[in-house]
Amino acid sequence: MSQHRHPGAPGRAGAVPALPDLPEATVARLPEYLRALHNLAETGHETVSSEGLASAAGVNSAKLRKDLSHLGSYGTRGVGYDVGLLIDQIEYVLGLTQRRAVALVGVGNLGHALAGYDGFVSRGFRIAALFDADTARVGEEINGLVVRHIDELPRVAAAEAIAIGVIATPASAAQAVADQLVAVGVTSILNFAPCVLSVPEGVDLRKVDLAIELQILSFHEHRKASLTALPATGGSALTALPGGLAVTDPQEAIGT
Repeated sequence: MSQHRHPGAPGRAGAVPALPDLPEATVARLPEYLRALHNLAETGHETVSSEGLASAAGVNSAKLRKDLSHLGSYGTRGVGYDVGLLIDQIEYVLGLTQRRAVALVGVGNLGHALAGYDGFVSRGFRIAALFDADTARVGEEINGLVVRHIDELPRVAAAEAIAIGVIATPASAAQAVADQLVAVGVTSILNFAPCVLSVPEGVDLRKVDLAIELQILSFHEHRKASLTALPATGGSALTALPGGLAVTDPQEAIGT
């Protein structure tokens, strides 16, 4: 992932002097480390071992040490990592030293819940504007913000310096909303709509589909049930798949 370099990181001595190029997998884990570090700081911890931080973040310690080495953080032998310093370093790399303005488009059930979530502020984000195309929704107040019509997006995006757009519309409207966000200069989009969006090069797009996550969990439930159903003698059971295909290995039958 290519990132622009910065002349220097603010904050304490030892903070990352410039943005490193990081593997996408490392970027995905940094917020987990940050959350664990904030929890440690809130409970009075000034230092933490790699094993302790890895356990709190739900990863193995070798992976954590490799991730943090990309930031120039290696900890101190026998002491571990300075919690406050590591928070500063990760927040800088994630661009959380400034509060980024977010526009949320679509205030149905999911959008309404997102608009009312107070956790964004503590994570470095400010929901600056709410939009919907439904005139019945326009004018509604949610968490101190008045829902605006989507036609006001260009003016509000410029006035609020919107950096990130969140799409929580029905799938049928999501591509048009993405196009509108891109047109007003938004270059990062988080999509909750259950569809695939097309965006131009230079626009970062992330997708969250709760139904897909549930389907993945359903696969694991299916697999566990299939393994449990094996005969106690260790013999193989014939499993018929839809379409008439039959296999003798239940793990093969479910795609493992």
